[in-house]
Amino acid sequence: MRVVVALGGNALLRRGDRPDAAVQHANVRAAVAALAPLAHDHELVITHGNGPQVGLLALQSAADRSLTSPYPFDVLGAETQGMIGYWLLQSLQNALPGRQVCALLNQTLVSAADPAFERPTKFVGPVYGEEEAGRLAAERGWTVRRDGEHWRRVVPSPDPQRVVETRLIRLLLASGAVAVCAGGGGVPVVRDDTGRLTGVEAVVDKDLTAALLAEALDADALLLLTDVPRVVRGWGTPEAEPIRHTTPARLRAEEFPAGSMGPKVEAVCRFVELTGGMAAIGALTDVEAILAGTAGTVITPGGRPFAPAAADGTGTRA
Repeated sequence: MRVVVALGGNALLRRGDRPDAAVQHANVRAAVAALAPLAHDHELVITHGNGPQVGLLALQSAADRSLTSPYPFDVLGAETQGMIGYWLLQSLQNALPGRQVCALLNQTLVSAADPAFERPTKFVGPVYGEEEAGRLAAERGWTVRRDGEHWRRVVPSPDPQRVVETRLIRLLLASGAVAVCAGGGGVPVVRDDTGRLTGVEAVVDKDLTAALLAEALDADALLLLTDVPRVVRGWGTPEAEPIRHTTPARLRAEEFPAGSMGPKVEAVCRFVELTGGMAAIGALTDVEAILAGTAGTVITPGGRPFAPAAADGTGTRA
């Protein structure tokens, strides 16, 4: 099968971790150890989040007095693509000797008229207490919102329209390579009236970009891997219940936080509705069981376990 995997930013930098390079590199190696077995049997595309990392770079840039102004978010996104892409590239090469692996710097086309630019929702950077978050918002002109028990900065997150380098990714897959791409949802760009591309101050949701890319690549499966084992109905309430198998329509009928699980749910629903394929949300450590339909939250058109196509092209999608 052709499988697109989206690694959550918290899978690379867990809550409470110090944002040191050594810590993140170790987390990447652990992620690759879980993912490498998939590459033996399937065509594999790996995307990744960058929320904690791009937020950290934004803090460093804002504090650098030698700069006339902080680096814009499209540039910071490109920096994190290079950093995380390098770690994933090297770890995959070490785990898959003889296999070609490529890490691409990608741009994601968005609309300059997207209303998201007026309503920031994407969490970036570290967590704060309410008082500190309010102070930073006043000092730096940030928008901050509650994220669970803490507060974080939020920035615009426009809807992705197309990964600009999609054709190049297709060529890599056709050559048998593992592709690491669209990190952090891709560098957000708009196209002007002359057709020229320009970066914009935003962070594209990596799960929505992964769904868009998976559909464009004719992928069979989309896996959103994070630090939770399943989507939970009524999370944080006495009626909380894990969801194991469902359909896009049933999943859309539930309510999920806009800044965290909401985009993941929207991404998997879009992919399944457009392609009839299988999508899932679950823990990175369960990735093989998730692809087999025995772990995570699996979304298919019929809400039943996924039956992957056999080598001769037979098999069914539930």
